[in-house]
Amino acid sequence: MARRNFCELGRWAYNLSTLKQICQRHLSNAIRKNHFASTKETVPHPVLVHEHSSDMIKRGPGIDELLQQNKADNIRLACSRLNGLIIHPGESFSFWHYVGKTSRRNGFKEGRVIINGKLVRGTGGGLCNLANTIHLLVMHSPLTITELHHHSDALAPDPGGKRTPYSAGTSVNYNYIDFRFKNTTEQDVQLLTWCEGDCLHAELRTTAEFPYNYQIIERDHRFQKEEDGNYYRVSTIYRQTLSKKDGKVIGEEIKWRNHSKVMFDPSLLQQ
Repeated sequence: MARRNFCELGRWAYNLSTLKQICQRHLSNAIRKNHFASTKETVPHPVLVHEHSSDMIKRGPGIDELLQQNKADNIRLACSRLNGLIIHPGESFSFWHYVGKTSRRNGFKEGRVIINGKLVRGTGGGLCNLANTIHLLVMHSPLTITELHHHSDALAPDPGGKRTPYSAGTSVNYNYIDFRFKNTTEQDVQLLTWCEGDCLHAELRTTAEFPYNYQIIERDHRFQKEEDGNYYRVSTIYRQTLSKKDGKVIGEEIKWRNHSKVMFDPSLLQQ
């Protein structure tokens, strides 16, 4: 029998491990004195770098509608704390620095979270959707990602059978599992995040055109059953750099070798 980690001994052990990690991150932040962006301006900057929209509510067999509504409320609250943020050259972005602790006192509700590889109820559930959306914006820009964590991007069937590369999979958990990036360009960038109905919208804007365009592509996508009896989504995700002049690919890099455990009923799989 494989030896279990301390955090897998029970919810109490997981909570104790989490508290330790939170304290360590607070200490690290204090020592490093990160230069996090602090300016906000909701008037859009003139140049759109990239935009992304997605439905916040997942519907289907086995999906708790109340938890989905709570997730949407959590995302709306977090969006209000991020909307209009200006990241000046040399400044950094931290998801948790702006969103804050996901407690009931701070207005967050119970949604779905991943603990020890399982989907369970937890306060603040669903914010990974927002973090992933911001990640997608940054991936389409020359900004530098400085902290990134992954979880399964096969949490629910792809809507309509249509696969969107990097549609999910960016993991955040207050405050030690963060998503961070740094503005390593020479111009301001602006993050806009808002919700309309059940749809999440986000834009990355700036003051002048960047020299290149970027796109995300996925190759060798498939679902496969493995020896442990579980199904996994397997693929390789690339980011391509495109010439602004003629749209030709001038560079390509692997961003993620995806091997995500399917966390919904495998009978709903669409190959």
